[in-house]
Amino acid sequence: MGLPQSRPLFFLAFLTCAGLIGGALFFQHGLGLEPCPLCIVQRIIVITIGVICLLASIHNPGNVGYRIYAGFTALIAGTGIGVASRQVWLQSLPPDQVPECAPPLDVLVDMLPWQELLRVLFTGTGDCAEVQWTFLGLSIPGWSLVSFIGFFCFAMIELFRQRPKRMFS
Repeated sequence: MGLPQSRPLFFLAFLTCAGLIGGALFFQHGLGLEPCPLCIVQRIIVITIGVICLLASIHNPGNVGYRIYAGFTALIAGTGIGVASRQVWLQSLPPDQVPECAPPLDVLVDMLPWQELLRVLFTGTGDCAEVQWTFLGLSIPGWSLVSFIGFFCFAMIELFRQRPKRMFS
């Protein structure tokens, strides 16, 4: 008895991404927790994984196609692991080593050239070191890291698993 077919698994991964974004929007609008630059990057990464998984589910390609979708998912999830790890690391710093806080993102967009804006988005600021919420000892970025590791493992399993040959693929 092998793994289920890839199509429903990719759709389940899409639904997971939709749930994560729904949770992030609840934290922002329901609980009033404003996202920092690294949080926004993590949201973009989750949305990207969700779009890739939805496309894989709708497209329902053959074996090579699923491997391509899985490869892209692994690449994006790996990026998410790096970004979430950076934020977890920032949150673990002693207060005297935390970088300075930055102005809100809309001000940064107006002030900075795009190269500098990308650097700020991917390296984070003092805002990213603030722990606003925890569950079972993990902050929001900690749970994001767990999610990205899960997506990465899913993608690697999909990338390397043996699939039965389809008659018309």
